[in-house]
Amino acid sequence: MTTPSRRRLMRDFKKLQDDPPAGVSGAPTEENIMVWEAVIFGPQDTPFEDGTFKLSLEFSEEYPNKPPSVKFVSKMFHPNVYADGSICLDILQNQWSPTYDVAAILTSIQSLLDEPNPNSPANSLAAQLYQENRREYEKKVQAIVEQSWMAFEEGDDQDTVEESDQARTNNPAPSSSSVMEVE
Repeated sequence: MTTPSRRRLMRDFKKLQDDPPAGVSGAPTEENIMVWEAVIFGPQDTPFEDGTFKLSLEFSEEYPNKPPSVKFVSKMFHPNVYADGSICLDILQNQWSPTYDVAAILTSIQSLLDEPNPNSPANSLAAQLYQENRREYEKKVQAIVEQSWMAFEEGDDQDTVEESDQARTNNPAPSSSSVMEVE
């Protein structure tokens, strides 16, 4: 049965395929259009540069009226990412609008990587280091970036790796100055 949320997700997927934003990719799983896998590449000229980060998106039948549940599957050290990978981002919570699509969600998360909101920390250590000891923060981020490479090399889904390599080639991550702003 095709519901309004499933039709919307098909449109979101078609848009993502026809006009992919730089540095992000995503697609529904083969089994369920309500569950997506995505990859965000770390923006250029940021501590996250060259990172390849996997995410999962779970949509309810209330989408697009309610936001999806989005989590990093890859290990992440960031002021606005909880230990379980959940993301503290206003557009995924109280600032959600049905006009946001999957591309907007992914590009907003990519922007958040280099533009964290330390006033709303999900990871207090990351927030403290970001504000008080940027060098140590960037060392921890670099370790996460390197882990992201190993996770892809060790990944059991070679198709995902090949798709991600193709997405990176076709859509390199933008520099932080060209990414849309997130409040």
